[in-house]
Amino acid sequence: MAGAGGWSNTTNANEDIQKICDQVKPKLSGFNFREFNAVKYRNQIVAGTNFLIKVHVGGEDYIHLSLFQELSCDGGKVVLNVVELNKTKDAPLTPCP
Repeated sequence: MAGAGGWSNTTNANEDIQKICDQVKPKLSGFNFREFNAVKYRNQIVAGTNFLIKVHVGGEDYIHLSLFQELSCDGGKVVLNVVELNKTKDAPLTPCP
C-alpha cells in the first residue's frame, strides 16, 4: 500500500475490493456483462481513497474502473468516475489523465 498521495502497486483483488465493485455494478447494467469479478487493483489514499480496479467481465474481456470512496466519517459512499472498456488481462492499471 502506498502512503498518502501515491498510487499503490498492483495487487490481487480481495473480498473487500469485490464488494466495492458490487456497489457500482448496477450503474453498468446497460452493458450486460456475463461476469463481474474484480481481479487486480491499485489505490491512492487522499481525503478518501481512489481505486483503479481491473474487472473480468467474461471470456477474454476486462474493464478498468476508476472509483472514489469517501472516508467513513463522510458516509463512505463509492462514486464511479470512469469505465474503460476493451481492456485485456495484461493491460496495466494506469490512472486516467
